Amino acid sequence: MALFRKKTAPKDEGPMDLESVMKKYDQESNVRIWEGTPKLVVTCVLALFSLFCIYVTLFASWLEELRLTSFVAFIVFLGYLVFPARKGVQKVNHIPWYDVVFMILGTASFLYFTFNALTIIQQGSNFQWYQIIIGIIGILSLAEVCRRSVGLPILIVAACFLIYALIWGLSNPSLWGKLNYTVRYLFYSKEGILSTPINVCSKFIVVFIIFGAFLERTGIADFFIKIANSLVGRFSGGPAKVAVVASALEGMVSGSSVANTVGSGAVTIPLMKKTGYKPEFAAAAEASASTGGQIMPPIMGAAAFLMADYVQLPYSSIVVKAILPAVLYFAGIFISVHLEAKKQGLRGLTKDELPRLLPLLKKTYLLLPLIMLIYLVGTSQRSIQYAAALSIIACIIVSLFNKETRITPKRLLEALAAGGQGTITVAAACGVAGIIAGTITMTGLANMLINGILALAGNTVIIALFLTMLCCIVLGMGVPTTANYCIMAATCAPILVRMGVPSVAAHFFVFYFGIVADLTPPVALAAYAGAAIAQANPMKTALTATKLAIGAFIVPYIFALNPAMLLIDTGAGEVILIAITSIVGIFGVSSALEGYLLRDMPWYQRLMSVIGGLMLIYPGLVTDLIGLGLMAIVVILQIIAKKRTPRVAA
Repeated sequence: MALFRKKTAPKDEGPMDLESVMKKYDQESNVRIWEGTPKLVVTCVLALFSLFCIYVTLFASWLEELRLTSFVAFIVFLGYLVFPARKGVQKVNHIPWYDVVFMILGTASFLYFTFNALTIIQQGSNFQWYQIIIGIIGILSLAEVCRRSVGLPILIVAACFLIYALIWGLSNPSLWGKLNYTVRYLFYSKEGILSTPINVCSKFIVVFIIFGAFLERTGIADFFIKIANSLVGRFSGGPAKVAVVASALEGMVSGSSVANTVGSGAVTIPLMKKTGYKPEFAAAAEASASTGGQIMPPIMGAAAFLMADYVQLPYSSIVVKAILPAVLYFAGIFISVHLEAKKQGLRGLTKDELPRLLPLLKKTYLLLPLIMLIYLVGTSQRSIQYAAALSIIACIIVSLFNKETRITPKRLLEALAAGGQGTITVAAACGVAGIIAGTITMTGLANMLINGILALAGNTVIIALFLTMLCCIVLGMGVPTTANYCIMAATCAPILVRMGVPSVAAHFFVFYFGIVADLTPPVALAAYAGAAIAQANPMKTALTATKLAIGAFIVPYIFALNPAMLLIDTGAGEVILIAITSIVGIFGVSSALEGYLLRDMPWYQRLMSVIGGLMLIYPGLVTDLIGLGLMAIVVILQIIAKKRTPRVAA
């Protein structure tokens, strides 16, 4: 986390260091500066919060209202302690008096609910005026923490829904009556702040965030980059392929697009530029691969845990269904960077630049915590929380084998603190997402939206899918994936289910398009972060990243129209066939977008290639045969053209 780690970009990449990039494009990195004793105190408080979360989720059997309100009280307290009111130069060891006031009032409002939970539950709708004031303070304090740690866009969305509720959405004639009902619904019931998002965050997500903090300290990120270098670095355009493979591996344990882009891009982007890739392409390749980390099992960011709760499926089932779409996503990027390298005549890394494989193989023990997690989650021998807790212990054990990464008591404290700090952002986003979803339910807006889109789409599923995609991408411009998914799960996913799309496919659809918002202009945070490192044009980078991530725009339509890709009602043989034909199809689509296969492709070959690729991606024997036929014709034409006029490499 930014509180404990500083990295500087290579000198030849200009004056902007990685910390500046993170602070510019990742709201979570804008934290107060603590040094000396105050830093130790803040670190200890964050670490205690992590221990509190682990204890509550594993051992405590508290009343749900008590557990959730105490969790949110901690989030509000730590949010004001860690995040300043605005970006910019921060005074060392300084917190303004007004932040202290907001911190105390906000924390006290949730603790009031904690210590009076039974009374509040039993009093029904008979609330006193001062209880409504306490609820308003609690809602506003959480919203301010969200603004500081997440950003303004999600609050704008929440404010629009709240204004709608207070002016038009509720039938009570008086403003005080509407306000009274709204606060009771959003603050004191389990339909607003204390709804599914914050519940899942406090039970599951927080333990996995802590696990990720410990895993990071074992040195696994550096191991992933080196192993990717060793596997694919020698091939044409090696550094770009390293970026894809390393980001896919890192994505298994991290769910932040910007953090992945900056962390891996500090190494891979300069190497890609040195190899010969254009700055925009280098930044786009890293950004698109890093964004895919949120769809890569087993962690898949935070939204996967929410999806398991929404669709009432085991988390292990969600992870298994996500494998093939994730493979197709990264396969599309890998193929694109390969074809770009061939088109430009780019080389791979030299033997001297490659890490030695044997020393890397000796460090494969670093994967043991991840393997343990996958095994425990996949076999359902333990609950998700216990699996993550045992994996944290495994991280500590494997760190003992390397003196440089050994988790000492100091590093143990820092890892717990980093996990606590990372939880603040996700929890604040989940809390505000609960407010938005609660407002939509409270006003009946969800049914209005569902009926409106159904009337517009008629019986045509593809129109409903397209409109849902636009909603997800627009909403995702600056709204975190977790919050975006919560809102779309409450509004648009039911529309798709009503149209006949299976529930899990509908939720995967909105999940995917919430993620690609990090790449699509005009608010493409991951792409802009990569552009800052590469010193490239941000808009060109975002457009190139969108092209490279084409799989994320195609695959959701396929599994929404034919859920076989999500392993729904399929056998092993059909799954293997779908995997093979889909990868070949992604190759066809990627080559069409690049305009190159064995040599430059004329427009009609690109058209045939993209149609053939889409046919192969869509599961079905007839579509597979048509797709194979078109692709075969394109390959034959390319071979003939290459023999007649060999292309000279750039």
